[in-house]
Amino acid sequence: MILITGGFGFIGLHTAKALLDLGETCVLTRHRTSGIPSLIEPEIGKRLFVEQVDLTNASSFLEIGKRRRITGIVHLAMPGSRAADPIDKLRAHQEGLLNVLQAARQWEVPRISIASAIGVYMGLSEKVYREEMPLPMTADNPFTAFKKSSEIVASYLSRSAGFELVNLRIAGVWGPMQRSAANLVVASKLVHAAVKGEPVVFPSPASLLDAYDMCYVKDCARGIALLQTARQLNHSTYNVGSGRVVRNEEFASAIRRILPNARMVLPEGLRLDVRLDVSRIRQDVGFEPEYDVERGIEDYIGWLKSGNEF
Repeated sequence: MILITGGFGFIGLHTAKALLDLGETCVLTRHRTSGIPSLIEPEIGKRLFVEQVDLTNASSFLEIGKRRRITGIVHLAMPGSRAADPIDKLRAHQEGLLNVLQAARQWEVPRISIASAIGVYMGLSEKVYREEMPLPMTADNPFTAFKKSSEIVASYLSRSAGFELVNLRIAGVWGPMQRSAANLVVASKLVHAAVKGEPVVFPSPASLLDAYDMCYVKDCARGIALLQTARQLNHSTYNVGSGRVVRNEEFASAIRRILPNARMVLPEGLRLDVRLDVSRIRQDVGFEPEYDVERGIEDYIGWLKSGNEF
């Protein structure tokens, strides 16, 4: 039974579905009470179970192991992400991480996968990011600071505790169930507005991402699931992405082909022209992205038009 922290988050829900597709049983944690998304509703109480818990509360989190036989952990939760103070944000992140690592040791979990991000590479002059590259020991925001430090802390504790660690350096992700209003990723805002027949509103155009490695969420989730369930891995760090640079205009063009009347005016975004090298995950678990921009947009629009969650 694989436990997914942040299991009711955007990537968490799709990762649960990907693990179910591989024949696994999962436990999803969530912090706040909410409805059950249609993506996972048919499996609730059968192969999918829910635990409401504050990840920063060590005793409550460890109690899960008394109720469930946890055989693996995928740590995707970001406790404290709503905190305004960077210190409070980092403190909650660190407490959550340490509690998950303590649980892995106490429950004798053989493998734990922890979400890192493409942002750990920022500051490198190269445009293609490979896992073996030395990372800059700086960070310009709490998110990047935590992801870098968590890789180091988790790596140290995994060696001393005897469980296997997988660092997941995840690209920009887009697709169904993304909370587009608070995200720098343009694709979700474009798709939602087009399906609703509304113009797109970008509150902070200067911070929008463009020319970036963008991975459809179903591909990202499948990559995570393959790494978590692989019989053997040759590395402790893997890039999870599309392996190509995607421009916002590609999303807009794909939408117009399906919805010709969509009203879209794209602002200038941050053109970073960076991508992840996905050779390692391809070689070790056979991962290949199945969704290019065209197929992803078609799937996303179909999802929303079928009456699923906006």
